[in-house]
Amino acid sequence: MLPTMRYFWLGGLALTATVAACTVGGLFGGKRISYNEQIRPIVNAKCITCHGGIKKSGNFSMLFREEALAKAKSGKYAIVPGDADASELVKRLVSDDPELRMPLEHPPLSKDEINLIRDWIDQGAEWEDHWAYLPPKRGTDATTKSIDTFVRERLEQEGLKPAPEADRATLLRRVSLDLTGLPPTHQQATRFLRDTSPNAYEKLVDTLLASPRFGERWASMWLDLARYADSKGYEKDLERSIWTYRDWVIDAFNRDLPFDRFTLEQLAGDLLPATDAATYQRNLIATAFHRNTMANDEGGTNDEEFRNMALIDRVSTTFEVWQGTTMSCVQCHSHPYDPIRHADFYKFLAFFNNTEDRDIYNEKPKLSTFTPDNEQYLRRLMGWIRQRVPAEVATLPSDPLTGLGEQRSELLSRVGYRRIEAEDFDSTSRHIELWDNQTAIMQTTEGAFVGYDNVDLTGVSAITYRYTTSFSSFIELHLDRPDGPLISRTKIPATQDGAPGQWYNWKTYGTHRATVQPTSGLTRPGRHTVFLVFRKDKEFRSDLVHIDWFHLDVPQAPISRNPALRDSVERLTSIPAITTPVMRERPAHRARQAHVFIRGNWLTKGQPVQPDVPRTIGNVADKTMQTRLDMARWLVSRENPLTARVMVNRFWEQLFGYGLVETLEDFGTMGGRPSHPELLDALAVRFQDTYRWSMKKLLRELVLSATYRQSALVSKDLQERDPRNRLLARGPRVRLSAEQIRDQALAVSGLLNPAIGGPSVRPFNPTNDGWKNEKPESRHRRALYTFWQRTNPYPSMVTFDSPQRNLCVSRRIRTNTPLQALTTLNDTVYVEAAQHLARYMQRRGRTLPEQISAGYQRILFRQPSPAKLMLLKQLYAEATITTDKKGLTLVANAILNLDETLTK
Repeated sequence: MLPTMRYFWLGGLALTATVAACTVGGLFGGKRISYNEQIRPIVNAKCITCHGGIKKSGNFSMLFREEALAKAKSGKYAIVPGDADASELVKRLVSDDPELRMPLEHPPLSKDEINLIRDWIDQGAEWEDHWAYLPPKRGTDATTKSIDTFVRERLEQEGLKPAPEADRATLLRRVSLDLTGLPPTHQQATRFLRDTSPNAYEKLVDTLLASPRFGERWASMWLDLARYADSKGYEKDLERSIWTYRDWVIDAFNRDLPFDRFTLEQLAGDLLPATDAATYQRNLIATAFHRNTMANDEGGTNDEEFRNMALIDRVSTTFEVWQGTTMSCVQCHSHPYDPIRHADFYKFLAFFNNTEDRDIYNEKPKLSTFTPDNEQYLRRLMGWIRQRVPAEVATLPSDPLTGLGEQRSELLSRVGYRRIEAEDFDSTSRHIELWDNQTAIMQTTEGAFVGYDNVDLTGVSAITYRYTTSFSSFIELHLDRPDGPLISRTKIPATQDGAPGQWYNWKTYGTHRATVQPTSGLTRPGRHTVFLVFRKDKEFRSDLVHIDWFHLDVPQAPISRNPALRDSVERLTSIPAITTPVMRERPAHRARQAHVFIRGNWLTKGQPVQPDVPRTIGNVADKTMQTRLDMARWLVSRENPLTARVMVNRFWEQLFGYGLVETLEDFGTMGGRPSHPELLDALAVRFQDTYRWSMKKLLRELVLSATYRQSALVSKDLQERDPRNRLLARGPRVRLSAEQIRDQALAVSGLLNPAIGGPSVRPFNPTNDGWKNEKPESRHRRALYTFWQRTNPYPSMVTFDSPQRNLCVSRRIRTNTPLQALTTLNDTVYVEAAQHLARYMQRRGRTLPEQISAGYQRILFRQPSPAKLMLLKQLYAEATITTDKKGLTLVANAILNLDETLTK
């Protein structure tokens, strides 16, 4: 028997375990061989590239047990459980023939590796599910053990001891930055530092958890996952109004919305039961999580192509956020390393395939909400109008979930205001391209015009178009489908004001009234889907028709007979709404069929699939999955082994700098192994069962632990042995996030605007001239509220490693570059902060040492050491010589740039 060393790399830490290897043909020292621990690492490193989810060379794959035990292309069995000598796999591993020996054209496996595989087969080739796909054990002593017990036990195994508790000033600043993203206020700091009671720290934690700043801090983490941005992406990257979703996230964290409900509302809020309009409205806004996908507004792009790209992104994002699973590669083939088949991707995509959004310019469907003032005015005006129309018109639907936006639309339709607007982007209209076959179909359903599939045609006698075009063409209206009953057909004349052959002025509009005859096809009054069909005339010089709106004329409607009512209706339509893209499900009769995309190409459709989840993740038995709500409930069910683990790991990483599983985005077989697996599972069980998915209760346990409260001071020996603190022998020491660095500077200088929520703001940005007109009071909002433009993100945020948010990002990779120092020394907001901090220092001290100490203490809550004080005094003296009276500002700037200031 020869001993061999097995290494598990946990970040920069190598842990060794001695295992007994065997001679060829001998059992593994009488011990059972673990597929997960000993065989899978060899397979993933040496075999699965050719025999896995991407390639199945020789029709042999090691991804699934049934595939590995099946007959290969040669007609032989690669693995014969219980008989390694009869297994073709072993023969190929030891062959001397370079044409037969595996891995082909790569170095051979070591003798120890071959012996492990041989003995594993002789023992029956038992398969094991990956640890992350196994449910955490419940009802054991381990689930009741404290965080500190797990950590101490591990430290004892390594011959280490935990660090002492950090000093109170350090602990005060650390926990405040972690829970609220801001340094403590002067009142909080004074109260805690003077409180000598045994539970002083616990009281501080509870105060921070109850702060409205808590929601802002944790929303910042979640918006990376949600790929939140205030623009659509791609080349045009036009603005998108979706900030109400960001505010929903802040509110959800502040309310401590249980994470299971937090999940259901974002993935399927439109399908959740609700008893009142306010709840239904909140649920709809939550679904904007998956409307954060990018949209392509470029001319000539295919909406269906980018609709499918959005669906693919939703699948990958859902798996990364809730399952810590990389799914992007499964778009094209089965997962290379994890037991997820190609078809599983599209079965999951089928959950999203029947939402109404489809990459159209106006981003419908949208939810309309109103500011409090506008909502009050809207209600008054609607009440006035309803008093002046017949009772059958005034009575609106009694559905308790009908929002004000829907009520306004219904009332307008009933009084006879049936104007269907073109896509509502600012004051311009939609260019409608006519195809080469001289016909273009523009469908109002979800498409070119507001009103789409709920157009009331009752009593309509004529249709008036407002348009511009350089050539005459025909407009047809069809009922329910493009080739459905014809409502009207009319020839619209050209509106060109230039010479023949020249381009025309788009601002030259014409209106054209087309009569509707019942005999022309309108035989079913009521609400219908309306299709516009444009046909070119024989002569034309342009391929563009510009439709602004069309109006349905109803002679018998109240608005047609009452000028005063008409004026009120016009005012009602002018009340601006806050429109948020949301998810809505298509009706069953318009359901789409999902297919597998061959090699990920949406144009090459394979077998049809029904909604389902990967059966290798958790035990879903024979449950039928049909809707997004079914899928969301599965994610937070006991049958799913990943969600609780993944979320506990995310919160841990935010506090300690590294997750218990370092690869937050990948819990698969190629991801990192947990540094403390039992601790991870115990916390996951507590999060789900004991805390009932309460995020605040979980965080409270983490920050109250002695592990979290340790001093971050580290010895040279421990630094060399565990540079990234995976063993948790000391407290966390991590650079602040991009948002926290900016917010801290604003807070300690007194510049921070404490307003919560509302539209995103544009602070001074040297790379974007369009941001110069922001209101002064908005320039100093928290970084969370900065307008996030995907193609041109706020520069200082990107410098400190914030993502563009084109895609879901689980963890930001920390860098250390000269640009970061240049930013905090010279960026406008940091210079402003230094100036205001200098004024504070001047007020708080009569002498220079007192002033410097006041600034230092304002940020770090302790006095500077004599050596630091001397250096800062020297800096002041040198700066005063060259900058006259700005010496204190430069000292303040230096304090804001200290390593201990930018580090937690």
